[in-house]
Amino acid sequence: MKTRKSKKEFENKYPVMDALKKGSLLTRLSALVFGAGCLAQGQIVKGIIFLAAEAAIIYYMIQTGLHNLSMLITLGELEQQKVWNDAKSVYEYVDGDRSQLILLFGIITLAIVLVLILLGRSSLRQAYKLECFRKEGRQIPGLREEIKDLFNGNLQITLLSFPVIGVLAFTILPLVFMISMAFTSYSVENSKLVLFDWVGLENFKRVIGLGGSLGKTFWPVLGWTLIWALAATFSNYFCGLILALFINWKEIRAKKMWRFFFVLTVAIPHFVTLLIMRTMLQPEGAINIMLRNMGILGTKESLPFFTNAAWARVTVILINIWVGVPYMLLQVTGILQNIPQELYEAARVDGAGPIVTFRKITLPYMMFIMMPYLITTFTGNVNNFNVIFLTSQGLPRPVDSTAGKTDLLVTWLYKLTIENQYYNVGAVIGIMTFVTLAVVSLITFKFSGSNRNEEAFR
Repeated sequence: MKTRKSKKEFENKYPVMDALKKGSLLTRLSALVFGAGCLAQGQIVKGIIFLAAEAAIIYYMIQTGLHNLSMLITLGELEQQKVWNDAKSVYEYVDGDRSQLILLFGIITLAIVLVLILLGRSSLRQAYKLECFRKEGRQIPGLREEIKDLFNGNLQITLLSFPVIGVLAFTILPLVFMISMAFTSYSVENSKLVLFDWVGLENFKRVIGLGGSLGKTFWPVLGWTLIWALAATFSNYFCGLILALFINWKEIRAKKMWRFFFVLTVAIPHFVTLLIMRTMLQPEGAINIMLRNMGILGTKESLPFFTNAAWARVTVILINIWVGVPYMLLQVTGILQNIPQELYEAARVDGAGPIVTFRKITLPYMMFIMMPYLITTFTGNVNNFNVIFLTSQGLPRPVDSTAGKTDLLVTWLYKLTIENQYYNVGAVIGIMTFVTLAVVSLITFKFSGSNRNEEAFR
């Protein structure tokens, strides 16, 4: 039976709007002079902390913050200049504006402004809370009580503070910086690597539209990425499922030995396996040489594993099966061993054979349990950089294209940024990858049995 918490458990007892409407003048002043209400109510240390934080942010804004925000509008206009030095009789270069640093510092300053707003909100709420305590005749907690409360009633705040700060600083801010690049001209084109400007949605039009070379490349790469993700996900799933069913079959002996052999490949680092596969499948690799020695191929013939688009795509899918099935085998084996045996016994009593039992019991149960995992695996395969880059490297690659026939969005993004220095277009590809993953994953999970029929198999 599902339990739902009442809204009252999540209601804020001291909302900001009540503080502004019902609070005293000193309480409302806390929104401008942080900590004023705390100081007036006797919480000296907390009031000083609020006031010191506000003073530090204001000092930063006066020194560099306001300048950073003003430069964020244009991203800089002064180019590097060559100036004649009479004393040294040489030309000297004077540094100009660097748009990348201006964008970075501007985003950091905006984050600091947001912190200032949140501090003001917290100062106002704390002042109103203490005022309510005073009116209700309750004791104002001192510093010692506040510290104890951080490890008792508000322990969740203490434990989550540093992780949340870390996520904001090392995940959210870099993401905002990357997303911002998508709206600039930051690219090797027209020498915009040092000084660039805002271009709005122009980069999105170039990527999504079919008029230019980028647009003609994006849609085929997106299509192949989705085909690859589906094929890689479900081929691993069904191969792992069939293998697990075969090993769990009653007639098979030495089950632990067979599992050990298949799982042994997990102990070998993926990049080693992938590089060995790539070497073996080259025109002069071990596979082609062996086929020549067996007389299957001519002396100068070789199978086009990475030179033909169809061959290359099938090859990378098979390689992914080789490295991915052992992991799926472990997942599936654990679930198979936990399927209620009563279901199979009832099916046998009703005269169901192995195929019907698999279709009506095993497969629905497995899909119900593993659908969230399959969605996660699909997401990982969309961003599966290693298998493609370490084996086919995106080949074969047309002469007039920046992406090869086996390139995924993530490997194409790598080539655009690292090899071609199209940082703005790379940012757009990153955003489009996120949008694609979010839409497909959310829709799939919404209509899956794991979400719509949570009470099944209980």
